[in-house]
Amino acid sequence: MRSRLVLLLAVLPGFAAAQRQQPAAAGVASITTADVRRRINIIADDSMLGRATPSPQLDAVAAYVAGEFRRFGLKPGGDSGTYLQHYPLEVLRFDPDSATIRIAGPTPATWRSGQDVLLVDGQPPAGGTSASAVVITGSSQTSDTLDPAAVNGKVVFLAYGPGVNAVAGKVLPLHPLAVVLVAGFPDSIWESLPGHKVTERVRNPSEGGGVASPAVFVVRSATAGAVFSQGGLSPDSLRAWGDRSLAAHPLSGVTLQLDVHEQVLQHASAPNTIGILEGSDPVLKKEYVLFTAHMDHIGTPSAGEGCTASGADSICNGADDDGSGTVAVIELAQAFASARGRPKRSLVFMTVSGEERGLWGSAYFADHPTVPIADVVADLNSDMVGRNSKDTVAVIGREHSNLGTTLDSVAAAHHELNIKPVGDLWPQEGLYFRSDHYNFAKKGVPILFFTTGLHPDYHKVSDSPDKIDAEKEARFARLVYHLGMAVANSPQRPKWNPQSYKQIVGADN
Repeated sequence: MRSRLVLLLAVLPGFAAAQRQQPAAAGVASITTADVRRRINIIADDSMLGRATPSPQLDAVAAYVAGEFRRFGLKPGGDSGTYLQHYPLEVLRFDPDSATIRIAGPTPATWRSGQDVLLVDGQPPAGGTSASAVVITGSSQTSDTLDPAAVNGKVVFLAYGPGVNAVAGKVLPLHPLAVVLVAGFPDSIWESLPGHKVTERVRNPSEGGGVASPAVFVVRSATAGAVFSQGGLSPDSLRAWGDRSLAAHPLSGVTLQLDVHEQVLQHASAPNTIGILEGSDPVLKKEYVLFTAHMDHIGTPSAGEGCTASGADSICNGADDDGSGTVAVIELAQAFASARGRPKRSLVFMTVSGEERGLWGSAYFADHPTVPIADVVADLNSDMVGRNSKDTVAVIGREHSNLGTTLDSVAAAHHELNIKPVGDLWPQEGLYFRSDHYNFAKKGVPILFFTTGLHPDYHKVSDSPDKIDAEKEARFARLVYHLGMAVANSPQRPKWNPQSYKQIVGADN
């Protein structure tokens, strides 16, 4: 029998090769243009109201994905034997009329919330809290660092302008009690800022390890200047010292009492959906390749996530962002489950929520993993993968590990897909830090972030299902299928570039 088999393989090499390829071919064949289009139309339908976090519509999408995972035969990877992992949220109500900031100094004063000062973000301290104040001046472009004792527990004044995010990046880790942004806002801008009216917002108690981000207020320059003068500083200190080295200037003899109250309206939650395909190798099946995308979007204007109506359309459908990535994960789950042979490592398929609010769902999973995070060898993340050029996909983070080399080899072996992986086409956008892969990278997991790119419909009501290039997305998903198979079957785990590991992982551990 053996000699006959050898003879047949020698005579019919093409047939033998086809037989070897059949398991992969069976999986790839399940990824179709029609399937992509059908699923996009479900997830980004108007009835889903843009899938805000939290919302019944987001829960409906999570249930749909869970139902597909169950149909494919995946093992539940969520809580208590289900496909869903929930993380807690709070819905808060803020009434400006219930808040004041009192200035204790040579000339006592009271700032009226909603008029003199606006609460625009963050978590105000509970009840009435008093603190001294400090003015931060200078540029973040220098290597200067601030004395933590000068900032911790203080009310910090910053100049609002183009460089404020960079300065805030050096201030916020020092845990100020509150941040007050100062600018000469004209009436037209001042009246358009949040904080004038009763508002509701969603808070994630787990964000930042459970440490609340400080309250962020805004005031006009004249209002702040009067307090600066009481503390011995020039009213135009922020503007006059804007180009100097970063420095903290205490307001001598001035204390601010913050009396700000928020009402908890509802204790809520939001879902991640997780399905697992167990690997075939007795040893390697204890390691995992993760496929991720976010199933949430920014909802409607009432969700408070930035959706703006256009004419009669008030639904930000999020077909590309990230209905396309969610569909890619479902397609990949179906493809691997329907292949004739399982890869050696186990595969985790996950659609997360809260990405648009600050990568909430992936952060929760990274901190509360349902598989050991140390055993996750790679995260392949898809976010906005259904638009733009027919033959390219941008791959963010490819330079940070040998996953980029593996991807190039896989793409070269599958010219029939006509998808060329390219680097980051929008370096100015900081995309590496703006999708769910980043939470896994910080934990030491090598990542690739796939996107077909930004477009004029980003975060607008015009990001609709009819604009998705389903044929391209199907080809893209097939490429990720072959890549996932290669990573899952490789004898070696993907490896970080040592310098990248030091910069990305070492900085957070």
